[in-house]
Amino acid sequence: MPTITDKRRTFHDLHKSGCFVIPNPWDIGSARYLQHLGFKALATTSAGFAFWQAYPDHAISRDLALAHFQAVVAATDVPVNADLEGGFAHDPAGVAESVRLAVETGVAGLSIEDSTGDNAKPLYDFDHAVARMRAARQAIDGAGGDTLLVGRSEGFVAGAPDLDETIRRLKAYAAAGADCLYAPGIKTREQIAAIVTAVAPKPVNVVIGAPIGLTVADVAALGVRRISLATSLYRAAMTGLVHAAREAKEKGTFGYIDTIMTTPEWNGYMRG
Repeated sequence: MPTITDKRRTFHDLHKSGCFVIPNPWDIGSARYLQHLGFKALATTSAGFAFWQAYPDHAISRDLALAHFQAVVAATDVPVNADLEGGFAHDPAGVAESVRLAVETGVAGLSIEDSTGDNAKPLYDFDHAVARMRAARQAIDGAGGDTLLVGRSEGFVAGAPDLDETIRRLKAYAAAGADCLYAPGIKTREQIAAIVTAVAPKPVNVVIGAPIGLTVADVAALGVRRISLATSLYRAAMTGLVHAAREAKEKGTFGYIDTIMTTPEWNGYMRG
């Protein structure tokens, strides 16, 4: 059984070369199955977890998120990256406190976003956003420094899709201590390549949660170090539920049973 220190060391090593897919489980069961498939690391999904708890995105509490991180870490042997959203605070001190608490759950990495949740002003002012990232870095360093920090700029998913500004922010987050950079919503080869070049040699995460016409090999060839899947696995699972339930309710048939996994199969996965 690897220790927390082992997991964090492994996670840093994964970001040094090559490209790996880091899928996003929403509960312990999905986490264990993804580990069973051989993925080298996992990342929580704040939206997927919120939906699983019957909350809209960005509506879960910090305490609920922290308990979720701890549960996934305890149930798996691979490194776990925590989606800490915006740090559950606006001010740098509040972000630092959330980061400190997240580190205590045993996660190998965590991400901090720069979106405000306010449609009228979707991103924090540049200097304030950088101060928040610097506070996250200092909190990690104060806790031993081995948790990987991911700096996220949310312009492309928060209503401010400006590539030059996104790059400016990511470069500043890198300078403030982020170990990996991430701009959800970028879709083209040109956008991805521009970000990889701008923040080099630091690694870049690209999310594939919507069709962008690129494979793992395509993204890897652009110099990306890791690929996350956002809520797509949760949505795939729930789409299966919707189709099966509608068949039973609307057609009165049960054809979906012919293609699903069996209860004994799932029992085996959950036993580890």
